[in-house]
This record gives sequence, structure tokens and C-alpha cells, in this order.
Amino acid sequence: MIIWLASYPKSGNTLVRALLASYFYSKNGEFNFNLIKNITQFPNYDIFHKLGIDTKNEKEVMKNYIRAQESINQKNSIHFLKTHSYLFNIDNNPFTDLNNSLGAIYIVRDPRNVVTSYAHHFNISMEKAADRLVSSIIYGGNFNSKHKPDRTKVYLGSWNSNYNSWKSFKLSEKYLLIKYEDLLNNKEATLIKILNFIYQLRGLKFNLDQNKLKNIINTTSFDKMKNLEKENSFFENNINKTTGKKIPFFNLGPQNDWKKLVDKKIRIKIETSFEKEMKELHYL
Repeated sequence: MIIWLASYPKSGNTLVRALLASYFYSKNGEFNFNLIKNITQFPNYDIFHKLGIDTKNEKEVMKNYIRAQESINQKNSIHFLKTHSYLFNIDNNPFTDLNNSLGAIYIVRDPRNVVTSYAHHFNISMEKAADRLVSSIIYGGNFNSKHKPDRTKVYLGSWNSNYNSWKSFKLSEKYLLIKYEDLLNNKEATLIKILNFIYQLRGLKFNLDQNKLKNIINTTSFDKMKNLEKENSFFENNINKTTGKKIPFFNLGPQNDWKKLVDKKIRIKIETSFEKEMKELHYL
């Protein structure tokens, strides 16, 4: 069964994947980028391609979301899937269903800090990044990209529609909300909270591996991951279309402070557009 790791882009999904991949896919909990490859993205070009679906026909791809997830679930094990999609139902084509989903972990981040990371990652202005957060957008669909996840379209929605849509898993008590800020300020307690949730979903008793936990916390610091990227690069980097060089994925991290980096006009636009959700999340 699938456990979704869902978020709007640049909200901490990579850090959560690093933590979980280190815990479940390593012997000692020491992080390296190859471990993240155990947690794939959905929608995913390879999955649809293997099923013989015309990946250039977006309507056919969308019609087969559930079929693709059923193929994943043929293996009798837990599958973590990353997604930036909102939880939609378009033309009676649902993104997922409870027959294929064991639960969802949603990672959220203050949108005033998302906007700076988003602008850097996609090499666009902060004004354009703010417009994208507020608008319901689609990204991906570049069939010529060497990075296969970029070949399928992802329906982001707006920042708040993305966040609100995944709350539907609350109704079946299969939802955990994780704030990026908690990952930064209290990583150990937040990881234990996530692991407890996962084992609860699976109906298993949770016995924490303390040695693994210690190694995970030590090897997934922002500085260490940033240095790993410099040494080995990172397969999820975007490319600067002007220079042809990779854009560093790990940029500011804890130093990303909207109070210093976001001008008043953009801040007001974000706070006005997302006032309800930001108050709910205690960002306002």
C-alpha cells in the first residue's frame, strides 16, 4: 500500500524523504542521496510507460492514475511516494483512492519562505514565484527532459488548494500534518512522530532504533546535505537555462528568512491570498 509524502514544491519534502529513506533503506541510518531513489515521484513517466500508456496523451495518463497505483501495490509491501500534486478529481479521474492509499503525510511550510526557495529553484523572479503560488498551475510535461520525473505533468493547484485538498485523508484518520519549521527546530521529535504514524498505519508495534536515529539526525543536517550536493551533485537539481549550469538545490535552508528577503508588496499578496490557511497554521 502507498503512503503519500505530499507537499507543495520547496516545502521540505526532500528532507522528509531523506529521513525516511535513511531509516527504512539503510542498515545504520547514515544518509546518502542514493537512498532517496527508493522513494519515487508520482506521477512517474516510467510507471505509465511500462503499462503501455501513451505518456504524451495527458488524458490517457490521468485516466490511468489508479491503474498505475494498483500496479505499484501488486508488491505486498509499503511504498512511499512523493508528490507535489493536489488531491484532485478531474473529469471523474481521481488522483488516488483509499483502496490504494494507506495514508498521507503532508509537509507544509510558511508560504513567505516557500516563495524565496521557489524563485531560486526555478530561476524566476520572486514576483513571478508569488504569482504561481497564488494561481492554480501545472508544471512538467517536458518530454525531452533527461530527468524523467519532469516528463509527466503535475497538477500543483495553488499553495492553499494543494494544502487543503490533502486534508480529506483526515476523515479516515490517515493524515499527518508536518510543518517544515518543526523539522528544522526539533528534527528528532518530528521524525519520531512521523515513524509512530507510519507504524500505526501498518498496525505494527513501533520499536525505535536509537542508533539509527542518532545517525540520521547527524547526517541529514542542512550543511551536510549541502556539502554532499557539492561533492556528488544531486539528481533533482534544475538547470539554469541561461548558463546551462545546475542550480544548487540546497540553497539557504534555515537562513531563508522572509522577514529579510521578501519585500512588502509580495508579503502582503501572500498573506492576503492565504490568510485563512496561514492563521490556521499559526503563520499569522
